[in-house]
Amino acid sequence: MADVTASMVKELRANTGVGMMDAKKALVANDGDMEKSVDWLRTQGLSKAEKKAGRTAAEGLVGVVTEGTTGSVVEINSETDFVSRNEEFQGFVREIVNVAKTVDSVEALAAADLGGKSVEDVITSKIATIGEHMSLRRMTTLKVPEGAVVGYVHSALADGLGKIGVLVALESSASDDALQVIGKQVAMHIAASNPRFLGKGDVDADVLERERTVLKEQAIASGKPPEIAEKMVDGRIRKFYEEICLTEQTFIMDTDKTVAEAVAAAGKDAGAEIKLVAFARVQLGEGIEKKEEDFAAEVAAVANG
Repeated sequence: MADVTASMVKELRANTGVGMMDAKKALVANDGDMEKSVDWLRTQGLSKAEKKAGRTAAEGLVGVVTEGTTGSVVEINSETDFVSRNEEFQGFVREIVNVAKTVDSVEALAAADLGGKSVEDVITSKIATIGEHMSLRRMTTLKVPEGAVVGYVHSALADGLGKIGVLVALESSASDDALQVIGKQVAMHIAASNPRFLGKGDVDADVLERERTVLKEQAIASGKPPEIAEKMVDGRIRKFYEEICLTEQTFIMDTDKTVAEAVAAAGKDAGAEIKLVAFARVQLGEGIEKKEEDFAAEVAAVANG
């Protein structure tokens, strides 16, 4: 039997779009013969993944899982919204989200074991069976030494699965019940308001400087002298913080408080300080450029094909 090298596996993957384990299996089964391996993959229905790989996958599901002081949110994309309602796909996403709790990056998740294969290879196999291009796009795992990571899925299609997933990390010795209540409220706020940063100190210096420059130029353009423009900028920067920083935003559950004030009040009621230390918000397809297609024409073409 011929030795199957890493370069051979890489070449077969490039030619067929299958996962690493499937490529290796094909080469072993065909004594290293590249053409026979391609044909073998086709008979297994796996090389269909190659044809799907160029398609835009902007639908799918965001999955959230939490367990005490740890939580993960993962985005798995598919081509159509129909797939997100498929029970097989939903179960598949749940499996991947559960694996995500054990890793700290999307690269590590792709390489992690799922039933004897890497997550990446399992996704490739699912492309062949489900019939759409799919991809593991991003993930975030949050952990706290004490307290809770609370999850929330907006407009959930199934338990822990939907279009927007949120994690809120709270450090505290307060009861889990108290943390779950305020954590879910803050998570719902995040889903609605989409803050960019946790607090003022987390705003990137270049983001702040860019905003100051724009605001100053606007003030000067309106005819204000430079010294007055500077004072106007300071006031508008405070408003800018209120727009982009979670802790500075007006809390949607109690508009008389900021989010920071609401968390502090919850800690006072619980008899223990609660610190809001991190959050993550993942919205399905965010930032993906979707192709505009005539869906009716596509269906008609398939029906007449």
